[in-house]
Amino acid sequence: MASTKPYLLRAIFEWAEDNGFTPQVLVNAEAKGVEVPVAHVVDGQIVLNIGSSAIQLHVMDNECVSFSARFSGVEQDIFLPIDSILAIFARENSQGIFFDDANDEGLDPEPSGPATISSSEPTPIKPKEKAKRDTSHLKIIK
Repeated sequence: MASTKPYLLRAIFEWAEDNGFTPQVLVNAEAKGVEVPVAHVVDGQIVLNIGSSAIQLHVMDNECVSFSARFSGVEQDIFLPIDSILAIFARENSQGIFFDDANDEGLDPEPSGPATISSSEPTPIKPKEKAKRDTSHLKIIK
């Protein structure tokens, strides 16, 4: 099964562009195959503006994001394997998706079994907790 990550990247990119936001990606600059200007890498990561007004997009597919951009006035080719992208978000409001740093193989994690309690003793409920549970947060409006 194909990974959902590249589809989510394209969706957030399109959403940001449609709403006049600046789509940016947070990239693990130390990941295998990443080609970014090393001078702009901080703590092994780099944030790149991938808005259509800032770059000339070559490819955004299931394998990579590739584009040309200017850094200090010099045009450079950027290559980002999908696995290297840690997040995509709008610069203006930080809304987007932050991916797990683990390898995404396109599969949902295995569902865990039902929760079990290791103790055979019931957990006592403190009076304050009981009062909170017995009080509704809903109000009656007439």
